[in-house]
Amino acid sequence: MDSSISIINHDQGETLGIAGGNYRIIISGDQTNGSYAVIEMTVPPGGGPPPHAHPDTQEMFHVLEGAVTFKTEQGQHIVGKDGFVNIPLGGAIHCFKNNSENYARLLCTVVPAGLENLFRELGEPLEPGQMLPIPEMTEQRKVFLKEIDLKYNQKTYPPDFLD
Repeated sequence: MDSSISIINHDQGETLGIAGGNYRIIISGDQTNGSYAVIEMTVPPGGGPPPHAHPDTQEMFHVLEGAVTFKTEQGQHIVGKDGFVNIPLGGAIHCFKNNSENYARLLCTVVPAGLENLFRELGEPLEPGQMLPIPEMTEQRKVFLKEIDLKYNQKTYPPDFLD
């Protein structure tokens, strides 16, 4: 096991365009022997993933800027700057949405690593500061998303599932 300390500056990491936002993989499972990964998420107004569950991954969010509405089967909560959300192992259905007029920024840690590879397949590489629109939901995209869910043992639900 590599015991060297990792130092990653704000302009380093792999930035991907996902669902209209930017996801920067700060440290991946490739660098942590699969133990964990950390992803910085810049979420545009109206942005966020649909309800989903991944039973093999614990996911933790620290809101760095802005606010997002987290929804689970237990209800919804607005989580603002410096708020924290823990999605434990086991497959709890969850989603979040930026309902504000400003960008939100979240730090997402996944244990074990692996979800960053899903993001790599979903996203498009970006230059710093570049933003891409939300991809059109074509039939081909729907098939692709179902394949990704199967590959990463994730289940995605309809957008209104937790309403």
